[in-house]
Amino acid sequence: MTAQPPKITTPAELIQLGKTAFCTAKVMLSALELRLFAVLAEQPLTGPQLEERLRLHPRASRDFFDTLVALGLLMREEGRYSNTPAAGQYLDPGKPAYVGGFLERSDRVLYPAWGDLTRALSTGKPRVTNAFREMLSDPDRLSSYLGMMDTLSTMLAPLIARAFDWSAVKSYADIGGARGNLAGRIAQEHPHLSVHVFDLPPMEKAFHQHAERLVVADRATFHAGDFFADPLPEADVLTIGHVLHNWAPAERRTLIEKAFQAVNPGGALIVYDRMLADEPVDAENLVISLDMLLTTDGGSEYLVAECREWIEEAGFTFESAQPLGEHDTLVVARKES
Repeated sequence: MTAQPPKITTPAELIQLGKTAFCTAKVMLSALELRLFAVLAEQPLTGPQLEERLRLHPRASRDFFDTLVALGLLMREEGRYSNTPAAGQYLDPGKPAYVGGFLERSDRVLYPAWGDLTRALSTGKPRVTNAFREMLSDPDRLSSYLGMMDTLSTMLAPLIARAFDWSAVKSYADIGGARGNLAGRIAQEHPHLSVHVFDLPPMEKAFHQHAERLVVADRATFHAGDFFADPLPEADVLTIGHVLHNWAPAERRTLIEKAFQAVNPGGALIVYDRMLADEPVDAENLVISLDMLLTTDGGSEYLVAECREWIEEAGFTFESAQPLGEHDTLVVARKES
């Protein structure tokens, strides 16, 4: 049975959709910016203690903390605030499962950009320009970006490691793989693999440091380049994940054609993105597609059928498409021997 979109029937639901949702999002994002969850990871604190640690004005600090309680991110017991288990695990930057890298970028880049959505819908032009190039030259922003990418790939890596048969694969390359978190974690799962990461030169130093942390440096190689200007590394399997949605369809075709040249005969291309369903029943991936409007020149999410068309045009044989995690889709294509 096809899922149905939620029905809005009352004024209160409309107000929730149009106001409260973005207000509560900003409460959480401000808490991350203030490092509130990191402070409370040390010990529970009273409101005045927490106010002092974060250097907040007393006018609204109690309401701020109590909103986080109501949202399920903090607990308040006997006048002391502490992290909920989920906030302590995922919103404390000192924890391995930290997902704040993605949220920090949302706060800094996406939240302001969404204020200009109406303009972007009218012009078809992004509201954030040159953000990626500027980020590459700023060590702090680059570190935040890499944290965001790690957040996503850490969640997906074990799923990809199990969703595909890697037993006969000797070499694997992740295209646009940032500092190699996905490739490194798949290498951890499959010790027989040699892994390669292709990305822009500013990622290389962080790649080597991260490969050492993951204890895969002896099997991991970085290839610096621009995937539209330079050849891709040859390997038995290539992955292109959370990359195609940054580009217009013509550029996606070009990249998949280059991937076909790089995949060894008998090998495979794995593509994953937040691909769209045929029917608009889930707003999540559609919202991400609008993110692409606001932040890229031609990007968007796309249908599985569109991905299949591009890979078959390049010469691959479409093999399968399956859900990957909560919101992504994984497509596997083969190159004939």
